[in-house]
Amino acid sequence: MTQTTSLQYEAPWPVYALDWCKSPAPGQSLRPRSAFRLGIASLTEDYRNRIAIVGLQDERVLVEDDYTEYPDFVTLVEAQHGYPATRLQWQPSTANSFAWSQKASSAELLATTGDALRVWEYSSEGAAAVSAYVGRQVSGGGHKLTLKTALSGQSKVQNNNTGAPLTSFSWNEKSPSLIVTSSIDTTCTVWNIDTSTAITQLIAHDREVYDVAWLPGSTDIFVSVGADGSLRAFDLRSLEHSTILYETPAPKNMPPPTSSPSSSARPPTSPLLRIAFNPADSNYMSTFHMDGTEVQILDMRSPGQPVMELKAHKAQVNALGWSSTDSQLLATAGDDCQLLLWELAPHTQAPAASPRNASTGLSSPRPDVKKRVLQDPWAAYTGASEITNLAWSPHIASMTMNTGHTTAAGEWIAIAMGKSIKALKV
Repeated sequence: MTQTTSLQYEAPWPVYALDWCKSPAPGQSLRPRSAFRLGIASLTEDYRNRIAIVGLQDERVLVEDDYTEYPDFVTLVEAQHGYPATRLQWQPSTANSFAWSQKASSAELLATTGDALRVWEYSSEGAAAVSAYVGRQVSGGGHKLTLKTALSGQSKVQNNNTGAPLTSFSWNEKSPSLIVTSSIDTTCTVWNIDTSTAITQLIAHDREVYDVAWLPGSTDIFVSVGADGSLRAFDLRSLEHSTILYETPAPKNMPPPTSSPSSSARPPTSPLLRIAFNPADSNYMSTFHMDGTEVQILDMRSPGQPVMELKAHKAQVNALGWSSTDSQLLATAGDDCQLLLWELAPHTQAPAASPRNASTGLSSPRPDVKKRVLQDPWAAYTGASEITNLAWSPHIASMTMNTGHTTAAGEWIAIAMGKSIKALKV
């Protein structure tokens, strides 16, 4: 018996948004199948986009090699989405124990952003849907994906009635009823998805906001990045001001200003596209610039400049994500077809060295740190084409299947390349 280290799925359309389920299906925690579910969304330039949930064709693909003529994953259920989803996430693992006012206990939630924040309810009729025949599509089988709510706020800065397109969102783990969204209209909005209400909307940046992330363990503090090239932190308890943690340096070789600057002229900056916290040590965040090949690692305790820069990609970076375990592995992927894994634990300072300030939740500053440049990733994988997105699995425990085989414990990473998705064992 050999343990499988990669799984493959071919979607009927180009895939952009994707996420790995954060917890097994309710009541199915002992089935390997329920840990291997992905939410994916199409990226086509029309109003006919789809989202889908895909799962293992057969659990034996995890331990046996002779299932290669069949797809590893099959579509369990799909739904119409309209505009493409800019982001898709499964509910945090804490959502199973949360006291939802309007959710069946057997159902799970997913969320997407696009022209609105949509919350979806997914339910599967448990093991009944498992096909006994390898190679047969798991048809119908009691999988339901239904739109629960679509939230689009009145925009603070635009006069039309519908909210502006949303670029991303972050789902709060501590309080899974909270989601913060980012928009091209310069705002971020915090929503209570249990009551379908907007808690607050704030003008976060001078230009479009591209990504947003809750500080791990906090229900008050989040950070955002955007087209103005800044990374900012906000605290819902004191919204009068925000903290600028990092601003991208102005581009070199700037042309001289024209003699008649137009009112719309803004100083050019390099937009920041993504932001992600290290869940094992939330002092650290990772970001990258539009068209950039490097990834910047920032430390909340020494704002202003990166403490590390990761330089190994040969073309623009498209996605990054941290492992949810204590390994402190950061995955980055880009147009050079490379998925790189970086082990940053040896280069980070223990969080104990800087006690958090109880009143703000932000850490006390630390002395100026010289920026380290890392050029050697811990591991690398070359894909067949440009990698547009990635998603980590949680740690998946070892499980014994009804064939007597045991699956190996560990983490997986799913990557999207055009219509292909590959899941790789770390």
